[in-house]
Amino acid sequence: MPKMKTKAAAKKRFSFTASGKVKAGPAGKRHGMIKRSTKFIRDVTGTMILCEADAKIVKKYMPYNR
Repeated sequence: MPKMKTKAAAKKRFSFTASGKVKAGPAGKRHGMIKRSTKFIRDVTGTMILCEADAKIVKKYMPYNR
């Protein structure tokens, strides 16, 4: 059987915790910071854990990173 491919977009944006949860940066912080308010930029710093429904989709994209 051929190997499954990891989605390149997913591997750039998501990572996994040791317990298997999916870590992601908040939405809206990739580009266009000049038009965003300072308060918005401050609020979306750091990372967050995705909910189970979203994590299920990401795990499908990254079959070998569990």
